[in-house]
Amino acid sequence: MSETVHVEVLTKPGCHLCAEALATTEAVCAEFGLSFTETTIEHDAALAAQFAEEVPVLRINGTIRDFWKFDPARLRRLLAEATA
Repeated sequence: MSETVHVEVLTKPGCHLCAEALATTEAVCAEFGLSFTETTIEHDAALAAQFAEEVPVLRINGTIRDFWKFDPARLRRLLAEATA
């Protein structure tokens, strides 16, 4: 059995790509019985400086795996690898 998989989506308010990424992440995580965390970068200066032009950002177990537009098929593959 694998360790717990931590899926996180970095977002900022008013970001239409973030809304799409959250919907994709929610749907695909549900297929794997996983939850995810949304972290807004607006109140974290370090995250805002690092990811201002890349949000949304997908991190799985702390590793950046995708940004801007999340492809459901790619996310399924990444989660399958993480849960194997």
